[in-house]
Amino acid sequence: MFNIFINDLDEGVEGKLIKFSDDTKLGGVANTREERERIQKDLEKLEQWAATNRMVFNKEKCKVLHLGKKNEKNTYRMGGIRLSSSTCEKDLGVLVDHRLNMSQQCEAAAKKANTILGCIKRSIESRSCEVIIPLYSALVRPHLEYCVQFWAPQFKKDTYKLEQVQRRATKMVNGLQTMSYEERLKELGMFSLQKRRLRGDMIAVYKYLKGCHSAEGSDLFSLAQGRTRSNGMKLQGKRFRLDVRKNFMTVRTINQWNRLPQEVVSSPSMEVFKRRLDGHLSGIV
Repeated sequence: MFNIFINDLDEGVEGKLIKFSDDTKLGGVANTREERERIQKDLEKLEQWAATNRMVFNKEKCKVLHLGKKNEKNTYRMGGIRLSSSTCEKDLGVLVDHRLNMSQQCEAAAKKANTILGCIKRSIESRSCEVIIPLYSALVRPHLEYCVQFWAPQFKKDTYKLEQVQRRATKMVNGLQTMSYEERLKELGMFSLQKRRLRGDMIAVYKYLKGCHSAEGSDLFSLAQGRTRSNGMKLQGKRFRLDVRKNFMTVRTINQWNRLPQEVVSSPSMEVFKRRLDGHLSGIV
């Protein structure tokens, strides 16, 4: 009902407005004075909507996240109250900072997962594979993979930090303590977290190409034009100057997708795609 009530919230707003329940985000380019004034006018329109509908925005929870090294960090107001700026904000459970490198999110996810893994280690006496791995998969790993297509680690230190959680979990299993991490994964029939992220990326691309997502995401990927000796569904590459943009899922997945065998990308269904993809990834070190 609330979503229906706020359905007209974005009427007259020129910037990008994203709504999810009672969480609202307004974004826009702020390179010029005119663009900054446009954002301010959008905020005033939101405040007017709230007044008309007898609602109030909690100004203390409204934050401004400035992006870009050359951002002038303009001051914005709602209802005459200056909105405080922040270098990092949690968006639907994911920490996003002004640098967009996702290190803070990786740190938070690893810390939470390690805490739960520690609780399992202290409270569960059994160290059998049948007990430890299901508990890890159900209670720990989800914290390392929630929305990870958005916040996938960009640096080796963050990749290692996340992987270290699974290293600890697999080492808890009886009989595997003296094995290397790679040997433990093989014995348990598991993928590394890094390989699982690649798997998730490829599944997401497949869903977009097959139209499983909303129309808003239909233009995220473009098939390459002309003949190609690749897998038959080669994606058009994209070039960007900034490294942070190269790490976006819609960019980093292109080369990986183009390397998949034709048998995998031409799968007739999601179930078949996952099965063939797992077979392909099993042969990759």
